Amino acid sequence: MRSSLTRVAVLVAALAAATATAAPPRETRIPEAAIANAAPLREQALQDKTAWQVVESLTTEIGPRLAGSEADARAVRWAEAKFKALGYDKVWLEPVSFPKWVRRSERADVIGDHAQPLHLTALGGSPGGTVEGEVVRFPDLAALEAAPAGSLTGKIAFVDYTMQRARDGNGYGPASRIRSRGPSAAIRAGAVGYVMRSAGTEQHRYPHTGVTRFDEGLTPIPSAALALPDAEQISRLLARGKPLRIRLALDCGWDGTAESFNVIGEITGSHRTLRDEVVMIGGHLDSWDLGTGAVDDGAGVAITMAAGHLIGRLPKAQRPARTIRVIAFANEEQGLYGGKAYAAQYKPAVAKHQLMAESDFGAGRIYGFNTNAAPHAKAAAAQIAEALKPLGIEALAKGGPGPDLGPIVAEGAAWAWLGQDGTDYFDLHHTPDDTLDKIDPAALAQNTAAYAVFAYLAAAADGGFGSAPKAPATP
Repeated sequence: MRSSLTRVAVLVAALAAATATAAPPRETRIPEAAIANAAPLREQALQDKTAWQVVESLTTEIGPRLAGSEADARAVRWAEAKFKALGYDKVWLEPVSFPKWVRRSERADVIGDHAQPLHLTALGGSPGGTVEGEVVRFPDLAALEAAPAGSLTGKIAFVDYTMQRARDGNGYGPASRIRSRGPSAAIRAGAVGYVMRSAGTEQHRYPHTGVTRFDEGLTPIPSAALALPDAEQISRLLARGKPLRIRLALDCGWDGTAESFNVIGEITGSHRTLRDEVVMIGGHLDSWDLGTGAVDDGAGVAITMAAGHLIGRLPKAQRPARTIRVIAFANEEQGLYGGKAYAAQYKPAVAKHQLMAESDFGAGRIYGFNTNAAPHAKAAAAQIAEALKPLGIEALAKGGPGPDLGPIVAEGAAWAWLGQDGTDYFDLHHTPDDTLDKIDPAALAQNTAAYAVFAYLAAAADGGFGSAPKAPATP
């Protein structure tokens, strides 16, 4: 009997402990003093020129920053020096390795009766080579994927899909899948080459590059994107009812392994026990090689560097409790290598990441805010949204983490979305037209103000936003 009572007591104690463990966290709130401090920070950021000075410096002094290139290495040194010049308390580099892809030259021509040059660019990851063949047009990826094996033997597949313009960029998903999956579908049908209408929304004669992938077991073929007017030119020639041949000559391909770095700067938090927790913001330092990487993603690096800098200039009494960590990620463009390396290193510390947001959608005005914060932090999220309202930003039930944040978010980190107006982003994306003159300084300042307010308030919150290690998947 005594043994039974002991077992019951143990069970009761275990149930009580489990109940205590399962109790919801206390509600997260942002102190009123921090809310009051955010207003002048917001107004100061709107007048501040730091973000413009940073992106002007990066795009002018470094220019294009293809991952693994000499310019990429110079950009790392530039970013390290810039963090220090902006007064960050701590600056360091973390190595990131990846396969190195190079572009040397590219050309395409219609041959035969209607001979003429075409404007195009190799897709990142394409092999080099010269191929010639009859063009077979497909209206979308599904049509190409349905092509029978052998039906394109000796021919060049052409996908002529028109990307749709949208403020939130939702037309990019279908278009980018054509870039990433189209070449493999063409190979399965027997094609010797692949071209696509660029994943873009403008009518300038600039092709849009971007990375592609080849499924395991397939022999890669030369793959490229046509400027939109050139894609339409091919379609018009095909509409005349006669076979059309083109020659595609690409000099590009993989060239060993390269190393770059995530460049990290921190503004140390003021609370001695909370300063090891971080609010993380950033962008990616690399760019494609056609333009100078101003909107993708020099702007994001500049916005977040400037936001951290402005928080660091606050009087000591106003410094937030937690640390502001700003990251210029390595090689986002060719496979999120910097984001993946960061997640691998910091997975054990995911709970120390209070909240994070990435600027990687150009420099258009921010119009929306959202977060996947846990239920106990919804009140704090609403406070942040309220502080962003004077900037013309609404709380919206949409959005997601930036691309470099995806790997650490998959480990359980909480994210926020500061949604930029991308109506014209894909006019410039991955093209020679991605240059400094496309950035509106006033819109850039609005972005900086939004990121400064967001990061400051999240770092000052009394309580967390829900970052926690993901439970192991059930077998």
